[in-house]
Amino acid sequence: MAMRTPLKNVRYLGSAKEGSDHFWKQRLTAVSNFFLAIFLVWLIASLAGADYATVKQKLANPLIALGLLGLVLSGTIHMRLGMQTIIEDYVHEEGLKVAALMLNTFFAIFIAVVSIFSVLKLSFGA
Repeated sequence: MAMRTPLKNVRYLGSAKEGSDHFWKQRLTAVSNFFLAIFLVWLIASLAGADYATVKQKLANPLIALGLLGLVLSGTIHMRLGMQTIIEDYVHEEGLKVAALMLNTFFAIFIAVVSIFSVLKLSFGA
């Protein structure tokens, strides 16, 4: 006895095979955000009260820049995935859903590019 509806048998539509991939990307970025946020709190605490030259010298360290870039990338990917889930769950009109998903992607890319540019500019001593 098959567990499929007659409509599903006619359309041959099964799983899109994207649910578990999305789930694991969201969990992976959440875990990396946790550790990178601890790094960011440590960095801010270590620079509290420091003068401009000290902050500039600390941010020019490649390891600090890599940590900040990792936070930017992981954070924007996580943000995009979370908003994608919300849009897919709560926007029911198909045209509006597609537009919102596109805007979500463009917004995440914009935030990532601006943040990466800022970190690199600070890292290279501008």
